[in-house]
Amino acid sequence: MQLVHTESLTKTYGDVDHPVHAVNGVSFDVKEGEFVAIMGPSGSGKSTLLYMLGGLDHPTSGKVFLRGKDLGTLNDDALSQMRRAEIGFVFQFFNLIPVLTARENAAMPMILDGVPRAEALRRADEALDKVGIGDRKTHRPAELSGGQQQRVALARALVNNPPLILGDEPTGNLDSRSSEEVVTLLRRATDDWGRSIILVTHDPRIAAHSDRIVFLKDGQVVDENKLKGQGNADQIRDQLSKIAVH
Repeated sequence: MQLVHTESLTKTYGDVDHPVHAVNGVSFDVKEGEFVAIMGPSGSGKSTLLYMLGGLDHPTSGKVFLRGKDLGTLNDDALSQMRRAEIGFVFQFFNLIPVLTARENAAMPMILDGVPRAEALRRADEALDKVGIGDRKTHRPAELSGGQQQRVALARALVNNPPLILGDEPTGNLDSRSSEEVVTLLRRATDDWGRSIILVTHDPRIAAHSDRIVFLKDGQVVDENKLKGQGNADQIRDQLSKIAVH
């Protein structure tokens, strides 16, 4: 069943005489329970596209639908509420609050939604257990490794049980072992917990875990690769190189 749908999504900067199309007429769908990676050369529009999918940036033209809702019709309050309920975000920089513990950071989306603190913390503990860091729940970010901090960020993204997780280079600041652990958890979020994942990455090893890769160049979709979670990193790297030079 379709979860995300875009129609001719476009983001343009600059003036009328010198427009710069960061995203240029992108149309694609993401199914429920599908893991999609977005790849492309630097400046191809990957992050801009992701931010529009999450309602963090507004398109110049075109539409984004999440579960049939046109994000462009929502006011700021409704959009914020939709993001908290329907989307989990995981970024390259963990964006954890330094003075809060892991469980308090993970509970924050629920607390903002008015969930009683005790219930929010209980559900945060469950989410931290899911990502394998329940034993560190009382530690603050400075007491955690980079990989552990990203697990807390992932728990925070999962805690409201959103149907969609958006990741912008979530392994970009991690070593290879921690990167593999995080993407394995993302794969599990799809396979075991039914979440749809849309992940921007430059790393073919990370993209190889996805069901499908959407390749961008100059703001447009130029190729797709269906993997079913069994991709070959070397083949993806070769394909990415060919796209970059043509």
